Amino acid sequence: MKKLVTILAFIGVLAFGATKSMAQVTDSASQTAAPAATVTEAASDAVPAEEGERTFHQELKKQFIDGDPRYMWPILIVFILGLAIAIERIIMLNLATTNTKKLLGQIEDALSKGGIEAAKEITKNTRGPVASIFTQGLMRSSEGVEMVEKSVVSYGGVEMGRLESGLIWISLCISLGPMLGFFGTVVGMVGAFEAIEAAGDMSPSIVAGGMKVALITTVGGLVVGMVLQVLYNYCVSKIDSLVNTMENASISLIDILVKHKLTK
Repeated sequence: MKKLVTILAFIGVLAFGATKSMAQVTDSASQTAAPAATVTEAASDAVPAEEGERTFHQELKKQFIDGDPRYMWPILIVFILGLAIAIERIIMLNLATTNTKKLLGQIEDALSKGGIEAAKEITKNTRGPVASIFTQGLMRSSEGVEMVEKSVVSYGGVEMGRLESGLIWISLCISLGPMLGFFGTVVGMVGAFEAIEAAGDMSPSIVAGGMKVALITTVGGLVVGMVLQVLYNYCVSKIDSLVNTMENASISLIDILVKHKLTK
């Protein structure tokens, strides 16, 4: 529930920022439509910036509008949703990382001084899937090595499922982004051909509008797919690393239990 609230809050903040940006675009457009006399007077008082010069943010807003907000908004929403889920997963995966060498050393010291209960206290107070697996293994230590191994393997599968949760939605956004972009491309091309048919002419000025929408939506969809694909691959590599760490640490835990003769 907390993860869902966090994602929704993040989407709300980005949506508010996007709405504010659109409002700024409207305001700037209304200001541009001021009387010519006012513009001339202002130009005489100060040297204007180089004509056509825009900041990255201004250029981004212009391209968004030129690409037709009807087709760009769905692409932006998919990007915001996918980015929110990816960031949440990255944070959770990094928080799940544990210093296994240090943890194993603490467990071995606890077993030497206070036995199983002392070791369980350490694992319960440690964050991450490795500590959770250790807790399950220590709880079954009195039932023998085979039972500890089965418990560790079974609970390792549960932890792996938790680590992979959310990746399917990132994958969905990776697919939807370019698809929505290509949808805008098709619509733009249709609009261009309709303009040609209505005018009975194929001059560049007639088809420029439709072609511009087609190309901008394509770029937008591809950018969404590329950015989210990078984040998705990072999450997958992080999960693989955590799974390998869990497997190696589980073997080390069993060796420690056998060493201290705490299993049958």
